[in-house]
Amino acid sequence: MPGLGTSFGRGGATDYVQDLMNADCIVIMGSNMAENHPVGFQWVMEARERGAEVIHVDPRFTRTSATATKFVGIRAGSDIAFLGGIVNYIFEHECWFDEYVKRYTNAPVIIDERFRDTEDLDGLFSGWDPELKRYDPETWQYAGMEVKTEMGAPPPKGEQVGHGGGGSELLKGEPPEEDPTLQHERSVFQIVKRHFARYTPELVADACGCSVDDFLYVARKLCENSGREKTGSIAYAVGWTQHTVGVQIVRTAAIIQLLLGNVGRPGGGIIALRGHASIQGSTDIPTLYNTLPGYVPMPHVNDARDLTEWIKRYRSPTGWWAKLDTFMVSMLKAWWGPAATKENDFAFSYLPRIDDDNSTYWTVQQMLEGKVKGYLLAGENPAVGSANGRAQRLGLAKLDWLVVRDLVEIESAAFWYDSPEIESGELKPEEIGTEVFFLPVSSHVEKDGSFTNTHRLLQWHFKAVEPKHDCRSDLWFYFHLGRLLRERRKDSNDPKDRPLLDLTWSYPTVGEDDDPRAEAVLAEINGHDAAGAPLSAYKDLKSDGSTSCGCWIYCGVFADGVNQAARKKPYWEQKYTAPDWAWAWPANRRLLYNRASADPDGKPWSERKALVWWDPDERKWTGHDVPDFDEKTPPDYVPPDGAEGPAAIGGDHPFIMQADGRGWLFVPQGLVDGPLPAHYEPHESPVGNPLYGQRSNPARRTEKLEDPYNPPESEEFPYVATTYRLTEHHTAGGMSRFLPYLAELQPQMFVEVHPELARERGLTHGGWATVMTARTTIEGRVMVTKRMRPVRVEGRLVHQVGLPYHWGQRGLTTGGAANDLAHMALDPNVHIQEVKAFTCDIRPGRRPRGPKLAHLIDELRARAKQ
Repeated sequence: MPGLGTSFGRGGATDYVQDLMNADCIVIMGSNMAENHPVGFQWVMEARERGAEVIHVDPRFTRTSATATKFVGIRAGSDIAFLGGIVNYIFEHECWFDEYVKRYTNAPVIIDERFRDTEDLDGLFSGWDPELKRYDPETWQYAGMEVKTEMGAPPPKGEQVGHGGGGSELLKGEPPEEDPTLQHERSVFQIVKRHFARYTPELVADACGCSVDDFLYVARKLCENSGREKTGSIAYAVGWTQHTVGVQIVRTAAIIQLLLGNVGRPGGGIIALRGHASIQGSTDIPTLYNTLPGYVPMPHVNDARDLTEWIKRYRSPTGWWAKLDTFMVSMLKAWWGPAATKENDFAFSYLPRIDDDNSTYWTVQQMLEGKVKGYLLAGENPAVGSANGRAQRLGLAKLDWLVVRDLVEIESAAFWYDSPEIESGELKPEEIGTEVFFLPVSSHVEKDGSFTNTHRLLQWHFKAVEPKHDCRSDLWFYFHLGRLLRERRKDSNDPKDRPLLDLTWSYPTVGEDDDPRAEAVLAEINGHDAAGAPLSAYKDLKSDGSTSCGCWIYCGVFADGVNQAARKKPYWEQKYTAPDWAWAWPANRRLLYNRASADPDGKPWSERKALVWWDPDERKWTGHDVPDFDEKTPPDYVPPDGAEGPAAIGGDHPFIMQADGRGWLFVPQGLVDGPLPAHYEPHESPVGNPLYGQRSNPARRTEKLEDPYNPPESEEFPYVATTYRLTEHHTAGGMSRFLPYLAELQPQMFVEVHPELARERGLTHGGWATVMTARTTIEGRVMVTKRMRPVRVEGRLVHQVGLPYHWGQRGLTTGGAANDLAHMALDPNVHIQEVKAFTCDIRPGRRPRGPKLAHLIDELRARAKQ
């Protein structure tokens, strides 16, 4: 995340989960870690057994709350107000780690005099274009610094594409103007202090619905357990990210941790908890439309056609993103091998180029407009797993063809004959022209491969059983699909076929089904030198075409020709940070930016929290982890004039992926909705914004077709709904609702309500309830529980409704799909849906069937327009 100095993508790289056991305080927010990440939660319990404070802040009281030393209930969607209050508490009580802040963050940097804050413009930052609904970040820059397109910049104004990538760049390593005393009114320190000054305990209590005392408890404990001798950690999951301000919520946590000196140190950091075994891997080697492996930006149609010019635009002159040419050229060599030469720009022209948003919700809009002919779903179930399931299903019904690869016939494969729209008569099977191909897949236990999990850890798993019948792995499918396509076009002289025909596609196969050897793919991703020997580190990559590497951050996973991800040394034989269990990118480094664990002179801030340090006798960095710094660069190193790349980062600047080597409290480039977080209400909210006239994130993305919204502060839809996961079911249910044991443990969709709401709406525990939004309506069994407590906001009682999102039409247990209720308003940075806070109504009884259902939906839309 920009601000943490983590340039590895908008999802943000994460610290090492096992390191939670070294924390003195752990704040879990936006996550029900005990139930949704039970394996990682063991380290939280170890920390608690050692005396750590464990605090859970959440709209629901859960098993995580029950194991915490303190639970604080808040309103869904008010996270930035709560975290912003902690930032203000740090300033008001002078709790910041002074030397860390002055030396390791951009707190002393002076910002352009034209910058205006939300405090000046009633909820907007300077640079807002109301017609284009986007910001121009020119006034957010460091004073005296020429504006330059950042890594991952959008195309020119008017084309809202979200062209993401690595970290933001500046023109040189050291900012032109600084005030080491932090007193200058335009210093980052003072700007951040003023920005959060109104986030008082009273404002937090009123916006979030918690008590002043509960808020102060959290702020005090986190501050008391930070500094030289102690560190605090923050853990989050999609409870933070699935908002129209999701990225900025995480940014607020980054500001807290940088102010308290908790980044790069044992027991510190921000832990991004992943909901699936390889979610981290799916962004590293991306299933994203706008990045290439290793968070290299995807070329856009507006970019230069020449590789040299493209690199010139996107590389940062200083920091490790200055090595973009080595990352890109080595990747092109891995993909096209001998066909990628210096003479043809290393086949740079072979790469496809994006020309629009191309994200999943944009694609649904294109489907609804009839602009998409075919769609391939692999491990995704948008008919119930994505926001506004009705719009998803209507879009699928307009395709010419649909390929679904999954373990079972999921809702996205059966929508044409089994869906709420079929039931209501809105869709008729005989009128749907979509030709559906269902291809059964093998599960993870039926194939070799790697997971890259929550803490950047590549863990290898071996095939346990053979797949049944014609089930095949993803690796098998895409390898043989590519092979057949290449065979079909082998005699072609058409230039557009050269990228396909020139691919390096000769992987060895094994077994009766000709499975590609997964280790051969991992070895290709790791990379080789000109002699074919495996590379050991990304710093060995070259831009002259002599090295190949499928993903630069994974370089070293096959060092010495050994599958490092397959290491499984027992924990009692491991070192402090377990470097002999699997392999963590980059360079098997367990804690990112661990240079920050030592003071500017290279000595540990405290022996209790020692991690890496400068050894003056050996003249190198050493310690318990792989140093996140050139091991020969001394702490007092001062870059010479004109230095570039890593050599331009001073020896006392830990954040080596940032062009200035500092953690960013204020983000001058890289985010599309502001350089600082600000509290905005969710797109649908029952209350107004207590801080600004600008109610919601002005840069949020909204879709047009088949996505009506509940009006703000509506009496028709007065309650806050939030979705969540259960331990017994997994994501949209395709891997769990079809299993008898799990279906028996959680046999039915339910809605969670407080006793007061049950009395208000006449709901009966165990009875039926119908939940309604402008999109549609679903039904579920009622669970009356004090865990879903109401909150008092702006003097009124706001009730919250809890909705597990695992159900749909298919499987051994079926039920209403919670995502059908949600809208498609999105975070503008990463285009993720806001399913953690939207408004609804709830009434007793089952929803109507047949044509009556269609009539009810029409009525709900009419109510939303009132």
